[in-house]
Amino acid sequence: MPAADRLEAIRAFNRFYTRRIGALNDTLLGSPYSLAESRLLWELAHHEHTTATELARTLELDAGYLSRLLRRLKDQGLIDSTRSPTDARQTQLSLTPAGRAAFAPLDQRSREQIGTWLTPLPEAHQQQLLQAMGTLQQLLGNEAPRQGHEPFLLRPHRAGDMGWVVSRHGALYAQEYRFDMRFEALVARLAADFIDRFDPTHETCWIAERDGQNIGSVFLVQARDETTHAPLPGVAQLRMLLVEPTARGLGLGQRLVQECERFARMAGYSRIVLWTNSLLSAARGIYQKAGYTMTASEPHHSFGHDLVGETWQKELT
Repeated sequence: MPAADRLEAIRAFNRFYTRRIGALNDTLLGSPYSLAESRLLWELAHHEHTTATELARTLELDAGYLSRLLRRLKDQGLIDSTRSPTDARQTQLSLTPAGRAAFAPLDQRSREQIGTWLTPLPEAHQQQLLQAMGTLQQLLGNEAPRQGHEPFLLRPHRAGDMGWVVSRHGALYAQEYRFDMRFEALVARLAADFIDRFDPTHETCWIAERDGQNIGSVFLVQARDETTHAPLPGVAQLRMLLVEPTARGLGLGQRLVQECERFARMAGYSRIVLWTNSLLSAARGIYQKAGYTMTASEPHHSFGHDLVGETWQKELT
């Protein structure tokens, strides 16, 4: 496709999507708030204490325009401001009880709107839509690959990926740590559970590609009680982080963990937990650098070896 046609195709998509989400209306979803005001309410609802500087950077808004938006919301009693305890030059912003009451129905209407889009679509089309949106965000996001930077692409899972995840875990852990085939069986059960329980609003899988070949993976799922398998509210679990030996040293493992945290925050989780073994020093280094702390460890005999299992977690507040 010629470059000019590509530009026009993207512009046509922009016109379609802005109309679809109601961005052209004076207010959003029948609320009294504009799209920009609604986005500010969302940011404040999901970040207990933030500043105008942080909001301007996150939303890429002009400081003067942002100031006017915040003033309107503050005049309505929706935003409270307090002096930062660590920097007297900064003012921390948060929603008042009235602000949270105003945001709740707006948030619910947004969920309902998305539900009306998804419900008529068969499961295969929903998965196709989510994968396409994930690819769009990955390629055009703030951390998108650029020439001379990340030599890989992250994408959502698709048919055939679970078999690859199981196979490569089994082969690599046998080669590098001499784990027996019971480890591969465990990964197969986890992958099957992921597919059987998959909830795209609260769970995700990222597959890393380079030159069309899979080179890494990671999963973020709803954490569950080990005995009852009941969901643990507000807790996500990071699983099956894998980086192929040929892709190590590229920062891929760190990037996969960052993507899990980004998704967890968007999904409303307050904590991420993970389980690993003490001999996985490279993975442990990634978790520690990302701000995870070890909360428990215990010896166990698994996969043909005496090991020390470790539980790590990160609070997202």
